[in-house]
Amino acid sequence: MKSFTYERAQDIRQAVTSVAARPDARFISGGTNLLDLMKLEIEQPKHLVDISRLPLDQIDETPDGGLRVGAQVRNSDLAVDRRVRSRYPLLSQALLAGASGQLRNKATTGGNLLQRTRCYYFYDRNMPCNKREPGSGCSALQGFNRMHAVLGGSEACIAVHPSDMAVAMTALDARVETLAPDGRSRAIPIGELHRLPGTTPQVETSLQRGEMITAVILPPPPSGRQIYRKVRDRASYAFALVSVAGIVDAAGGRVRSVRVAMGGVAPKPWRSPEAEGVLTGEAATDRTFTAAAEAALQGALGHDHNAFKIALAKRTLRHTLADAAQG
Repeated sequence: MKSFTYERAQDIRQAVTSVAARPDARFISGGTNLLDLMKLEIEQPKHLVDISRLPLDQIDETPDGGLRVGAQVRNSDLAVDRRVRSRYPLLSQALLAGASGQLRNKATTGGNLLQRTRCYYFYDRNMPCNKREPGSGCSALQGFNRMHAVLGGSEACIAVHPSDMAVAMTALDARVETLAPDGRSRAIPIGELHRLPGTTPQVETSLQRGEMITAVILPPPPSGRQIYRKVRDRASYAFALVSVAGIVDAAGGRVRSVRVAMGGVAPKPWRSPEAEGVLTGEAATDRTFTAAAEAALQGALGHDHNAFKIALAKRTLRHTLADAAQG
């Protein structure tokens, strides 16, 4: 590991100012992703600003019946909060499906959203990777790409975003509150936080240099039954091959409203308005669920080793929506 300097932030403004002042500075809190990247010399910050003790670890009610989740709330605490379990079971299910208990005890809400891809080639400094070295190429395109994207990728990158929590929050229409170096705060719809790779896969989010996530706002819970289903190679401590966050409000055999988000299939949590449009107002039958799955994966592109994900995603989506509709 390379040498670096360390600073413990005393307040939010100081933390943002310190990171913005140095292009080689990074925020650190739980460190469950950043420390691994530093050990492998993929990330080589010269200065770390510790934000773990900032007063951002509360879950508060909002006036409209939602929740404001501080960026320093640990994943374990968020998953077991009684309000989350009762109003947003989708989020609790996604959190408990992610990582191990030890990691959830350290990982934070803000850090979970900003974790970087687990692409094999991103972690291997001997292989070309456009995320590490722009213009060097994407080794996954012609390499072992079983875990990689079938939606939203480009010739520059087909890595997937690894977060389970972000997929659930995408289905819940969460907003991400931030503080910028100039003192301005903003609320970013979670669908606009992460960027598709295009020709600049090294630019992964819409955050400015030094901008820090301070909270995530969950709007009032949607009507309907919420289900998060994760398909992976082993029962625990594994990233999703495919995951589906489904929220279905059905009555009288018809779907009144639906929300669909997927993980493990794209470089960002993937919301599917196509599937939602096919289902809304239609009969809650296997035929319409199948049509929604086909719409969600329209345009999907498989590569040598991950083409199976397309059929897997369709089946997972169909079964998740059918189960949610029965509720």
